[in-house]
Amino acid sequence: MELLFDICHVSKYYSAKSGAFSLDHRVVKAVDDISFQIYKGETIGIVGESGCGKTTLGKLILHLFEPTTGEVLFQGQDILKLKGKGLRKFRKHAQIVYQDPYTSLNPRMKIGDIIGEPLKIQKLGNKDEIKEKAYEMLKVVGLAKDFYTKYPFECSGGQRQRVGIARALILKPELIVCDEAVSALDVSTQSQIINLLQDIQKEFGVTYLFISHGLSVVRHVCNRVIVMYLGQVVEMADCEELYKNPLHPYSQALFSAIPIPDPEADINRIMLEGDVPNPVNAPKGCAFHTRCKYAVEKCREIRPELCDAGDGHKVSCHLHI
Repeated sequence: MELLFDICHVSKYYSAKSGAFSLDHRVVKAVDDISFQIYKGETIGIVGESGCGKTTLGKLILHLFEPTTGEVLFQGQDILKLKGKGLRKFRKHAQIVYQDPYTSLNPRMKIGDIIGEPLKIQKLGNKDEIKEKAYEMLKVVGLAKDFYTKYPFECSGGQRQRVGIARALILKPELIVCDEAVSALDVSTQSQIINLLQDIQKEFGVTYLFISHGLSVVRHVCNRVIVMYLGQVVEMADCEELYKNPLHPYSQALFSAIPIPDPEADINRIMLEGDVPNPVNAPKGCAFHTRCKYAVEKCREIRPELCDAGDGHKVSCHLHI
């Protein structure tokens, strides 16, 4: 498979200072030393509890946030070093679809202008050409031509998300980050948007980074899955391999919570004790050891590396090193 992005030791730290004169030198490690590759045409899922760094990682890859350390290589170039025109040029290759389809759209702009705005910013066509391409994108995402003159408040949640997808797609990017792109929609609309995303992938060959809490949705749409906990990658593997054989204790607990549509099924739920540690005072060693029933002294002292457990299945756990 063709390599699209190479994420190398990317981190994002925030200061825990409460004010300009605070003596608190602690940091919040929102994303902590993450490395993986994205290949052309695949869909990678990123899952984990709220606050684990999923969205921050997605925005770092798009250079919407400035990193603390690391590189994101696209076509051999570190896009995290791009500024000005170079960064604007990169935007043609990678876009994002946000979680909330209402707040991500300018309420004062008409739908057609919203969809065509990326072309205007990139100076890719005159007014008539941009309008024609916006009409084309409306058709691609399943909206009628009369939506061109409507405003976001005149559309339903699913229709607004289709507009967001059209806006992201109009530049024909190689990568689209879907940041909880269906979580704000009702179940029937979710399935329509997921089917639309899959149809778009088949037609345009786009690659997705799919950030989601919906583990069943992730299993349906993704080729590979990355599990994050407290800013770190604890496991990654092909989708079916990970769902059938999770190795990390956190992944095992996470996937055991997936609802099964059978009221008489014997479900072995793994209940985690305690809460997610405060990221300002993240535990030493393995970040999960405070909630892990298998933790030993080594887990409390040494952070495990992300190691290959076979067939590309990687896990960060002393039990498997």
